Amino acid sequence: MRFTLLMYYAEQGDTGLSEEDMAPWRDAFDRYGRELDDAGILIAAEVLQPSSESAIYRVRSGQREDLVGVLSDDPEKLGGFFVIDAHDPAAALGWAEKCPAAQWGTIEIRPTAVSWSHGDGWHEPN
Repeated sequence: MRFTLLMYYAEQGDTGLSEEDMAPWRDAFDRYGRELDDAGILIAAEVLQPSSESAIYRVRSGQREDLVGVLSDDPEKLGGFFVIDAHDPAAALGWAEKCPAAQWGTIEIRPTAVSWSHGDGWHEPN
């Protein structure tokens, strides 16, 4: 089954941590990513730019709305994600528990409904 581990946490500018303070956490994420990759379950991983770089686009009642920023005032913002193949939800939870972001933020574990791939179009992931 495919799962996305969505990481929500306070952005660096909101934490008061310096680049030097963040170095051990970057190392921890590197080890975590390598562990997922070595286990053969890592599909993708992305760390997102700060929410201040976000642009929001939507259409309501046929009218385009362009907004700047994020949809939520919550101090925890979507900061990145890992897409993994795990045997079941319990295995995905086990990997989420190992994620460094779980120590200061929130990890949402969401199963994939369908995926898009070149040549296959929309399909249920293996």
